[in-house]
Amino acid sequence: MDISPIISAQEFADLIGTKNLVIADAGSGAEARERYLKEHISGSHYVDLNEDLAEVPADAKNGGRHPLPSLDKFAALLASLGITRDSHVIVYDDKNAANAAARFWWMLRAAGYTKVQVLDGGLQEAIKNGIPVNVDIPKVQDTELPTLETWSLPTIDLGGVDAFSKNSEALIIDVRENQRYRGETEPIDLVAGHIPRAINLPFKNNLDGDGKFKNPEVLKAYFTEILGDHLTENIAVHCGSGVTACHTLLAMHYAGLSIPKLYVGSWSEWSRNFKPVEKL
Repeated sequence: MDISPIISAQEFADLIGTKNLVIADAGSGAEARERYLKEHISGSHYVDLNEDLAEVPADAKNGGRHPLPSLDKFAALLASLGITRDSHVIVYDDKNAANAAARFWWMLRAAGYTKVQVLDGGLQEAIKNGIPVNVDIPKVQDTELPTLETWSLPTIDLGGVDAFSKNSEALIIDVRENQRYRGETEPIDLVAGHIPRAINLPFKNNLDGDGKFKNPEVLKAYFTEILGDHLTENIAVHCGSGVTACHTLLAMHYAGLSIPKLYVGSWSEWSRNFKPVEKL
C-alpha cells in the first residue's frame, strides 16, 4: 500500500536522521532561491521550478510556460540530489505546496518513485514545530544515474483538452483563483478567461484556515460530489502553467481517489492557441 502523500511536521520530525531520507526545498525563481540561502530545513536541497522541473520554451504557445523537462534531464536532477529508488523523499515549499512542491511530488510519482511525501504546511509549519533550519548547503554522495522511460501518471495535451471542451462526458477542472477563471484579471498570461466548459475549483479549497490540507475524508466528500460519475480518464486538471494543478492532484490522491489527467500546458498554452476564449 502506498504511503500517504502528505506528512505532518510531527511525523517528519521523527524521520530526521534516518537512512535514505532526502529533503527537497522546491521553489521558483530568484526570490525563492534567496529565501533558501537565508533559511531552509537542515539538510534540504534546493530544487527550482524553472531550471529543474520544467523546460521553459521560447514561446509558451508551444507547451505552456512550464512544460515537463526531458526524462534525461529529470534523471540527472535526481542523481544530483542523491535520490535513488530506495530514497524516502520529503518535499516542501513556503507556499502551502502550491508553488513547486506538489509539482515535484507529481513528477517523482510519474517517474515511478513511490516513497514521496509533501510536508503539510511547508517551511512555516516546520519552523513552528521546532524542526531545525540553517543556511548550510548539504553535500550529495555520488549517485547512479537512474533510467527513466516514461511519465507514468496520466497527462493530456492541447488537442485532448480541446476535445474534452466539446464532450459532455468529460470534465475540465481549472484550479486558478476565481477572478482569473472569470476573466476579471490575468496577472501572468496574455488573455483572461477560461477554457469552455471548464469548472472552477480553486486550489485553496484543498486547505484549511491554517494552510494545511483538509482531512482526507473531507476532501474525498468534496471531490466525490463534484466529480460525480465522471470516469477518471475523462477528467483533466489544469491551472496557469501546470504547476498549481498538481496541488489538486495531490489532494485527490490524499483523499484516496485516482489521479486524473494533468494538462501541463494549462491556460498559458490554451490561451495562446484558441480564440475567442470564454469569460463570465
